Amino acid sequence: MAAKQSAATANANRDRRPPAGPAGMPARLGAPELDRLIHERLRLGIISALAVNESMTFNELKRLLDSTDGNLSVHARKLEEAGYIACTKSFEGRMPKTEYKLTAAGRRALERYLDHMEALIRAMREK
Repeated sequence: MAAKQSAATANANRDRRPPAGPAGMPARLGAPELDRLIHERLRLGIISALAVNESMTFNELKRLLDSTDGNLSVHARKLEEAGYIACTKSFEGRMPKTEYKLTAAGRRALERYLDHMEALIRAMREK
């Protein structure tokens, strides 16, 4: 169990590497290094949806992103472990309710990601 947790922690830390080089421009690629944790399609969808909504339930995200329970759960957990989203579990009557909110760290990570994407677009248009 400890090996599994440390591997998950190592993966989350690897996915949050800071950009390399001046203004995030690695010399060999000439493009910003993107936050791999956010860059994955479903995780970007989760973060983006939470950026424009105060909170969303698991089922709302699942419908919006056209995801399966398992897939959404795995990706949401990665974002939660990174501190990008917060998860609250409760009951509504007898039904479990899982609700997600974007954290301040998640909002900053999304802003950095968008800045990197904008820099990449500018660099491509200047060629």
